[in-house]
Amino acid sequence: MKPRTKRFALIAAGIVVLAAAAAFVLNAFQSNLVFFFTPTQVSQGEAPKGRTFRAGGMVKDGSLQRDGNTVRFVITDTAQDMTVTYVGLLPDLFKEGRGVVAQGKLGEDGVFVASEVLAKHDENYMPPEAKHALDQATAAKAAQSLKATP
Repeated sequence: MKPRTKRFALIAAGIVVLAAAAAFVLNAFQSNLVFFFTPTQVSQGEAPKGRTFRAGGMVKDGSLQRDGNTVRFVITDTAQDMTVTYVGLLPDLFKEGRGVVAQGKLGEDGVFVASEVLAKHDENYMPPEAKHALDQATAAKAAQSLKATP
């Protein structure tokens, strides 16, 4: 084999190895990618079916129900509500009327089944995604009430 052919074969093999490595990295990144959706976006069907995603908002007052280790509560962005179920211990700072982000999948019955629940860490903190979603929902609700008044 000529030196030129050997060099070409080595370069081609190197490109194949780099392409395979890039494919593995991108596949791992894609499988671990988790998007955030608000209850309004979930109710409009924007959330993925059968994939893990995060949903967040405020825990609706009076919605917390405990049955042994199973917890059921409602999160809201002031425009739409979404029921969440979770099996496990909730964070110490989890309370009604406070911001929360839950990670899990949407069930066939429309109930969000959480595998992880995250609560804010002090009185002044709210997850940026949840704050932005609440601000948008509040603005949309105000715009609707202005249209409704003659």
